[in-house]
Amino acid sequence: MISDEQLNAYRISGEKVRVVRDGIASNDIRGIVLAWDESQVMIRRPNRNVVKLDRNYLIQPAKEPRRDPDHI
Repeated sequence: MISDEQLNAYRISGEKVRVVRDGIASNDIRGIVLAWDESQVMIRRPNRNVVKLDRNYLIQPAKEPRRDPDHI
């Protein structure tokens, strides 16, 4: 699970993140971090929709190459 400090750094910087949910790249969610709690994180997508996701998913900067969630 990603730390509160890392989520806060993404929120303050406004850096786009990628949420890797499974092995299929087209299922990734990209956007900026808005808020979070103990179990979920809210991401604003480029089309301005807000998505609530589990914090246990792999969250990484969008500019980095995609990592496989099964081989972390």
